Amino acid sequence: MKLRLGVIGTGMAWERLHWPALQELGDKYEVIAVCNKTIEKAQEFAGQISLPADRVYSDYREMLKRDDIDVVDVLAPITENFEVARDVIISGKSLIAEKPLSATLEGARELINLKNEHNTKMMVAENFRYEDFSAIIKDTLTSGKIGEVVYFIFNTGADFEKDMTGDTFGAKEWRQHPDFPGGIFLDGGIHDIALMRYLFGDAENISTFAAKHDKDYCPYRNINAIIKFPCDVIGSYNYWSSAAELGKPPVGLRIFGTKGEIYLESKECGKVQINYKDGGREEISFTPGRGYYNELCNFYDGNIVSTPEKELGDMELVFRIIDSIK
Repeated sequence: MKLRLGVIGTGMAWERLHWPALQELGDKYEVIAVCNKTIEKAQEFAGQISLPADRVYSDYREMLKRDDIDVVDVLAPITENFEVARDVIISGKSLIAEKPLSATLEGARELINLKNEHNTKMMVAENFRYEDFSAIIKDTLTSGKIGEVVYFIFNTGADFEKDMTGDTFGAKEWRQHPDFPGGIFLDGGIHDIALMRYLFGDAENISTFAAKHDKDYCPYRNINAIIKFPCDVIGSYNYWSSAAELGKPPVGLRIFGTKGEIYLESKECGKVQINYKDGGREEISFTPGRGYYNELCNFYDGNIVSTPEKELGDMELVFRIIDSIK
């Protein structure tokens, strides 16, 4: 049986991330209604799939009054995530929510309480929990192939100033001048946080330093955190907001164990490299960008991996890092 889908936000994230994945899932989902504050954008998409005019909205609250929608896919700016998610939950419909769940921890906790009160089926679209490389690394760790994990290095260079000038997510005004804590670190760095928590569990202790700068998009030029996870897994997480690594290959994600190490150059590289102390080497290929397809399959199947509670944990670690800087 197909899930009847309502969409709030038909901009870049919908066009480039969720809609291509949904086109592969025509046996599982059917787009019933769409909404965008700039209605012309919603009308443009509706025309592509021959959706009638009475199924196109500029006010999502009007769309939520429909009784033929099973689930709502929300793709809104961070400052709107709480309000839109709250209204979807209250409407009695299932929800695919954006990350972060809210611009504040209080808002995220309130949404979880509402979800529980209304018994709402809800997933947070944190694609890093669903990317193929995440599953490969997780399986490698749990199998013990590299032995006991000792430490890791995780470098992320976000060349946001370059992105601001292109046809990219960074060109959005609300990202360039964010009205939420941490700027692009909360918006983009939370993916890295989700991946680390997926691989290693809940962080036990952190110590963070950062260099400030006067850019609206992020209060910190670079963030350097030492994070301790369970089983004495200690790593260095470094987030650079204003440039990417120039040397090749980049540092990326390196996980060191007693029997070997794992190397992921980037989420687009298409291979996870494993080197063993006995001289052996393994290279496991993956298809980049499958997280969006995998998360929508997961929502349909029902045993949700990226729960609101896990997203709250991601947010809590982001804010712990910011507090540690202060």
